[in-house]
Amino acid sequence: MEATAASGLGERTVRLRRFGRRHRTAITIAGTLLTAAALALVLAGRRDEFQTALGSAALWVLVVTMLLQVVALVSRSEAWHLTIEAAGGNVDRRTLYRASSMQVLGGVLNGHLGVAARIAALRRSSPDVCPQVPTLIAAEFPILAVEGMLAALTSFTLVAPLGLPWWLPIVAFAVVAALSTGLRHLAVREGRKLWRGLAVLRSLAGGSRVVGFVLIAVFAQIFRNWLLLHAVGVDASFFDAIAVLIAVVTLGQLPTGPTVGAAAAVLILGAQGVGATAAAGVLLTVTGTLGGFCFAAWAGADRLWSGRRARLHARGDSPSRGNPSRSRAAISSMRSRRSAAGTEPDADATLAS
Repeated sequence: MEATAASGLGERTVRLRRFGRRHRTAITIAGTLLTAAALALVLAGRRDEFQTALGSAALWVLVVTMLLQVVALVSRSEAWHLTIEAAGGNVDRRTLYRASSMQVLGGVLNGHLGVAARIAALRRSSPDVCPQVPTLIAAEFPILAVEGMLAALTSFTLVAPLGLPWWLPIVAFAVVAALSTGLRHLAVREGRKLWRGLAVLRSLAGGSRVVGFVLIAVFAQIFRNWLLLHAVGVDASFFDAIAVLIAVVTLGQLPTGPTVGAAAAVLILGAQGVGATAAAGVLLTVTGTLGGFCFAAWAGADRLWSGRRARLHARGDSPSRGNPSRSRAAISSMRSRRSAAGTEPDADATLAS
């Protein structure tokens, strides 16, 4: 009886996963519309407050937060490069950065879709020197472990805004620490392609560099939150900015789409003014998206430039590479002119040889 119930539950779970994969875009659109409707309901009667806060952010703040988003993307891409390099990949850094930019385009709708787009782009651009897909998936785990540990360490910032039990951050930290220990144990095992993605955890130097780049990315995001919250008039502390970041990442796992920034800001700091916090969340999404598009635009331009260089190199961008007989005729003519001018008396002998 128990076995039958467990089997039925397993089948339903598999069906739900298949349904989610097949209708991922539709689910994301529906979740985005529902979240937007909920925000519109909360903002009812606060339109003036929202518009005033939205227009109060200085231009330099918007530009700085866009640049901080680019810093976060580049730092996380470098951490990914380190994990793939440790796993045996020999992918050029610029090629990997271009593939990493694809996460920006896919992540507009869903974070999981962004990761899949990035891995697919890397495999398509460097199939010969890039690890297999299981290894690439595992290469995400060290980065996620560092981010999870940082979130667990700072999860106490969620206790007051959400009314959570005081002991919950302790439990979260214990769970993340246990998972990280398990990853470290798996990293020393060899043989399966999946574990090769964890190879960066085998050395203290490699792991420390990954932690360093992830810290840069995380602090860039925290500073972005703090700047925009203050720009719209919300008296937020550094811990409030951390809580908003944790909420953004957590809600980003759900099909909330572009509304995740506003939803997270209102959830954490709505008590300080729903209109202002929603405006800060909207600006978080807008500046983050624009910063991501700047990164993607660089990747596109670099791809075109690299392709042009490769085509020129294949054709030969100099006379000696393009047509050898024409090149020899040009050299002969030049030497004849020099000989006539008395600057190269032995030109005929040289050409004969």
